[in-house]
Amino acid sequence: MGSSSCCARFRFNRLNLKLRLKMNFKEAKNEILHILGKTEPRDLAKLIDWVTKSDDLDDYLVDNQRTILKSIADDLRPCLPLEAMFPSETMAIQKTQQNSKPTLHVDAFLYNEEAVDSLCEEGKMSRNYCLNCGSHRTAPLEFISHSFSISELQFLFHHVLPDLTGKLVVDVGSRLGAVLYGGYVYSAAAQLVGVEISEEFVKLQRVAVEKYGFSDRIQVIHADICSQAALVQNADVLIMNNVFEYFMEPKDQLRAWQFISQNFLKKGALLVTVPSIQEALMSLQDTNGLSAIGHWLEEVPLDYSVYLKNDSDPDSLKQIHLYRVL
Repeated sequence: MGSSSCCARFRFNRLNLKLRLKMNFKEAKNEILHILGKTEPRDLAKLIDWVTKSDDLDDYLVDNQRTILKSIADDLRPCLPLEAMFPSETMAIQKTQQNSKPTLHVDAFLYNEEAVDSLCEEGKMSRNYCLNCGSHRTAPLEFISHSFSISELQFLFHHVLPDLTGKLVVDVGSRLGAVLYGGYVYSAAAQLVGVEISEEFVKLQRVAVEKYGFSDRIQVIHADICSQAALVQNADVLIMNNVFEYFMEPKDQLRAWQFISQNFLKKGALLVTVPSIQEALMSLQDTNGLSAIGHWLEEVPLDYSVYLKNDSDPDSLKQIHLYRVL
């Protein structure tokens, strides 16, 4: 038999071996029990503790909700430029470019840290910028996102907010719809309403809602939030993620905040903001009419340490703030 035939048979046998390594449930279970049986008694408890608590196995223990959200992100990614901003968002683009530090918009729902690393390796994105053109002196770029990551959504609905059974959740500036999808899979909210002023983003959300069968609990409204007084008045939870600063002039930001403070008055209702209200209003300090904003709320302390999975960013979680209407 020729050498080429031997090589082909070798490759075929190797392929068969790889195929046989894929086990069904019964075979995998027996293999695990076999490994546990062969483990040194003094290390058995340590091994079992590792299996039950370690983040190393997260990729094999992916929850179905996370799988759905990743699938939606996969569907949306090709519909947008890399920076996930449409050319029509001229003000947001200008404000991002005018930051004191060079800033890049990276949508956290579409791109997790692993995806960003891959884009950097492919030369499609960079984490650093050159301090002096042509030199080797570099500094890290600032990243900003107008969406929650999947991990942040899980933290939001499992640890920040209480049981939402029967509740109305309103997302101001719903953009890609990440909060709506997260609320659908991670909570029992009766209704999740996104209010989005951009027709392009409204269309993307409605396509996703229809495809994934979310229309029984999710509604997307194409409107300025200031035209939705009745909706805001009835909301049990209002969510605002980087919603005004990058998209409005200061006078319009003030108008929007005044609208919220005059209509979101249901006692005990909850407001989620990124960043804190104090930080969001900092740039409006010289604007008349600011003093009354925020005084109808109390901040609810959050335990950010309860959810520190290996793909979560502690600094991003700490940007999430919760307030209760007095």
